[in-house]
Amino acid sequence: MIQGLFQARPQLLFHPNRAGKRRSRSMFSVAVLGCLGFFALTAEAGELASYVLGPEDEIMIRAMDAAEISDKPFTIDSSGLLNLPMLGRVQAAGLTVVQLESALVTRLKEFVWDAHVAVTVTQYLSKPVSVIGAVNTPGVQQLRTRKTLVDVLSSAGGLRPDAGSKITIQRQIERGPIPLPDARVDATGQFSLAEVSVHSILANTHPEGNILLQANDVISVPRADMVYVVGEVKKAGGFPLNEREDLSVLQAVSLAEGLQPTASPAGVQILRSRQPAGGRTEIAVDLKRILSGKTPDVKLQPDDILFVPGSTGRKAALRGIEAAIQLGTGVVIWRR
Repeated sequence: MIQGLFQARPQLLFHPNRAGKRRSRSMFSVAVLGCLGFFALTAEAGELASYVLGPEDEIMIRAMDAAEISDKPFTIDSSGLLNLPMLGRVQAAGLTVVQLESALVTRLKEFVWDAHVAVTVTQYLSKPVSVIGAVNTPGVQQLRTRKTLVDVLSSAGGLRPDAGSKITIQRQIERGPIPLPDARVDATGQFSLAEVSVHSILANTHPEGNILLQANDVISVPRADMVYVVGEVKKAGGFPLNEREDLSVLQAVSLAEGLQPTASPAGVQILRSRQPAGGRTEIAVDLKRILSGKTPDVKLQPDDILFVPGSTGRKAALRGIEAAIQLGTGVVIWRR
């Protein structure tokens, strides 16, 4: 009898004169679905409560009076959508089972007077890894095969020029600790955290850092601290600071490949952020005296802007350059 109910054809909204009969049938439908849902949720209540659906997961839908979608397996496609008869394309990735049930009920109400839906995950095949921060294509990737940290970073388009010197890996603690010597448990006790040196894995000096990734790992590539050299230099732009590195004015000018013939070295300025008040302080630097050894070199701080003026238009140029850096436009970042 129950099987026959699940095979019934979908109906359009009924005429008001038949509403009472329809409601009686709906009450029976709720009872049947409630029984089915009880046994399913009893077995996997904890897992279903927190599991987030993703691409390649397979689900089974049970819906009264909707035989086109009931008791059939459906796979979430690579775009995170379900392609369902009657309902069309429905977003599923990123939702829990309960949230998907609610979304399906909303869509079914266009066809069924009193819609009720139960969803069961029949195959857990989604294995997402999130890559965020200073990569060219941040986002979520699926682990369809065994992939290492370098594999996933490559799939994310590689590191941006302003990437920092460390990569952070976060893993759910129930999957075990990250197999690296410096791995630690975070303050909540829910995640294992570890850092990997960018140089060590790219240069293959410490290949053990190129670990195999697991589902739901989060790879974070923070932006490096920067020093900007702008104005009358040969290679103006931003220069990432390596870990625990200090740069002086002379070193920064050297990275910028020296001064232009039109430069005015006696009028160099450091624009330094004022925290937490905001804005910048101008610090005068006589680069001519530093180059001649008459004045000691000056250490730069993260986010400093070293401005080398020309013979004219210093104030206007300085304001324009500071605005460009604040907006992130018109400034080249040079990977070192």
